[in-house]
Amino acid sequence: MINALLINLSDNVAVVTEQIQKGGRICFMCGTEERTITAAETIPVFHKTALRDIEKGHEVYKYGCRIGIATSDIRQGEHVHCHNVRSPDARIDS
Repeated sequence: MINALLINLSDNVAVVTEQIQKGGRICFMCGTEERTITAAETIPVFHKTALRDIEKGHEVYKYGCRIGIATSDIRQGEHVHCHNVRSPDARIDS
């Protein structure tokens, strides 16, 4: 059963359409192919999950657009939110 949306094929995150418990299956369509990954942690409904590993400092894509920069390594199936992504326009103070 599909429970996540991949908006653009270039995205590295998907939005879950129901809460997914740690260890649960995240199923989404990639073009015409159904894919499944395992939730590494609980993902709240309508939040993002990483479809593949995203290294710290790398860009996060949703809607085919850069929405942020990873502030830590994010592993496939992890929750992607403000705790591990910053706005690409955010000022970084030293």
